[in-house]
Amino acid sequence: MTQIIDYSKTDTFKPPYWMRPTMVQTILASRRFRKKPAIHIQEQAETMILECSDGVRLKASYTPHPNSKGVFIIFHGWEGSQDSAYVLSSSRFVYEQGYSVFRLNYRDHGDTHALNEGLFNSVLFQEVWDGAAEGAALETDKPAFIVGFSLGGNFALRVARVQKVTPIKNLAHIFAISPVIDPVASAPMVDQNILIKRYFYNKWTTSLRKKEAAFPGLYDFSPVYQHKTVMDMTDAFLSGWSDYNTRDEYFSSYGIEKDDLADCEVRTSIIMGKDDPVLRADDLYDLNLSSCISPIMLKYGGHNGFFGTVHGPTWYDEYIAEILRTEH
Repeated sequence: MTQIIDYSKTDTFKPPYWMRPTMVQTILASRRFRKKPAIHIQEQAETMILECSDGVRLKASYTPHPNSKGVFIIFHGWEGSQDSAYVLSSSRFVYEQGYSVFRLNYRDHGDTHALNEGLFNSVLFQEVWDGAAEGAALETDKPAFIVGFSLGGNFALRVARVQKVTPIKNLAHIFAISPVIDPVASAPMVDQNILIKRYFYNKWTTSLRKKEAAFPGLYDFSPVYQHKTVMDMTDAFLSGWSDYNTRDEYFSSYGIEKDDLADCEVRTSIIMGKDDPVLRADDLYDLNLSSCISPIMLKYGGHNGFFGTVHGPTWYDEYIAEILRTEH
């Protein structure tokens, strides 16, 4: 069994009392006020349309640093985008450390619903890998890093899983923040908190309506809209627009299995909050991990939070900065 760096029993990360509740941490992660200090990341970005496998097109934004030490590739969470608050905040932080930033949108995320006729689902890994590889290739003579949040953390761990077989040659370190490890166990948690359920229900419904508008006559998601929980919506979506027979079959198709990372050769840090309300953080303890991986469990942090102060930097920001100072 992997030895977890378990900070949940120490004072390593000790935010003020009022910031410790899991929903405070989780809500702060997506607050719009975090975008304002990062406006230059958006204004200086070059918009790119990537041609990925099987003709799939993805949108990305590249903000080159004038004295770049390398490039950070940022993966957002489900129903997030390259312009999510946590993505922009993290991008600003690493940019200030001297690194270029490459922010990737998944299919049907970030108002890209018209780019591809086919629908997004979380199993679609190859196109995300293609996007990451293109981001890393922008600065091939320098190190590349991946930071993934939530589902993006899951994608990041899948990149780590295949790195030995299909490497991104200049990939130096992967940081998975609140990654989904076992979707079968974690996905139903979305409906257990009314605020989280409402957030994802509204986000997904809006996304599906954008897809309908982009391809009128091709898609009609009325059977999905009839349901009032995200899990029931998932069942209806899979039944009508996928080859999966059950939600468990679908969820298990993109989970991280016990030994998937046992022979991983790329430096990887997995950062989880013991109090995560969106996923089962203890899934981390079930993994057999190679010596290249640092699994970290914090007592506080919620989902994608880890705030010690309202405006940051977050615990994971400071951790990333320390890795850059000591390893690069």
